[in-house]
Amino acid sequence: MSAVVNEDSRVADIARMHECIAAMVPRLEERAPRTRAERRVPDETFAELREAGFFRLFQPLRYGGLEADPREFFRAQAALAEGCMSSAWAGGIVSVHAFQLALFDDRAQQEVWASANDLISSSYAPMGKVTVVEGGFRLSGRWGWSSGSGHCDWVFLGAIVPDDGYRTFLLPASDYRIEDTWQAMGLQGTGSNDIVVEDMFVPEYRTHRQMDGFRLDNPGNRVNTAPLYRIPWGQLFARTVSNPAIGASRAALRLFIAGCQNRSSNDPTKLAGDTHTQEITARAELGIAEIAALLFRALGHMVDCLEAGREIPMASRVRYRYEASRIVDKAVAIVGELFANAGGRSVFLGSPIQQRFLDVNTARAHVANNPVPFSRNLGAVQLGMDSTDVFV
Repeated sequence: MSAVVNEDSRVADIARMHECIAAMVPRLEERAPRTRAERRVPDETFAELREAGFFRLFQPLRYGGLEADPREFFRAQAALAEGCMSSAWAGGIVSVHAFQLALFDDRAQQEVWASANDLISSSYAPMGKVTVVEGGFRLSGRWGWSSGSGHCDWVFLGAIVPDDGYRTFLLPASDYRIEDTWQAMGLQGTGSNDIVVEDMFVPEYRTHRQMDGFRLDNPGNRVNTAPLYRIPWGQLFARTVSNPAIGASRAALRLFIAGCQNRSSNDPTKLAGDTHTQEITARAELGIAEIAALLFRALGHMVDCLEAGREIPMASRVRYRYEASRIVDKAVAIVGELFANAGGRSVFLGSPIQQRFLDVNTARAHVANNPVPFSRNLGAVQLGMDSTDVFV
């Protein structure tokens, strides 16, 4: 562990990371067909993300990480999604797990970050069977949607502990197997395969109580004391699976504009001069700006609050959670209109704008991107009731 931090060096490392990510975008777009065909992010993409420092953004300084403002992460992830939403989705989920690990007992942090093989995938649905034993638990089950799991040596898995509630369990790769099940219409390259665990022991210190996260009283807060780690974990994870839709929407608009400019050989201004096309373009431009502002405004409010030494009000946490769930819904509408008006070539397999349409619609299927329960919770809180969501 390193306790000495050169702030100038940290700022320079973050700036360099953004430069590396920007340089990666055209390569990601070029690799996208192979990413889809292989149904996983290429090894060289993960190697470039590691080299750029993308996986260090949420890692504590004491372990050699960058402990960065979360807006740096979301800015970089959205840029990645302009090139390949699958890569941004899988890479972003793996990267944000450093934040949750920082909330665990420090013994768990030491186990993972003592090795260069420190990447973690996840599946948080409470699908496991838990038996309480001396010193910890025995865990069994099957979990789906573990994005990027083929690149990781650890996994976070969700399960209910009898008489105690929901926890996240941290297991090494030796304690589980990955089954190849990911055959999806969009986000094909995320490698979101199944994780299978058969009666493995998990020590108590390699678990994280959901209620500790809700109360912001995590074991890791005793050693990772920066304001960053007072941000509710649920707020960051929810945005990690919605933010890629912003980058994909930007790419769809770019592709739509290019298609309109190039579609007529006799008059390149024909479609550009069509008022309906102009309206579609304007709506998309404004819509993308609005969902990006929605995401970054909430992050800014949370960071400002915590850096001033104040807790984030519960009413704000509930509203921010609903806002995060609306981002993909709005992106589906934006990209859907662009796709519907992109011309006949867009319906052929391999069409780049069609791929963005498929990706954002697949992202909408993630439970975190279903706004219905979060809208109801916000409405109830506004009407004077208590929040029923502890992942806010």
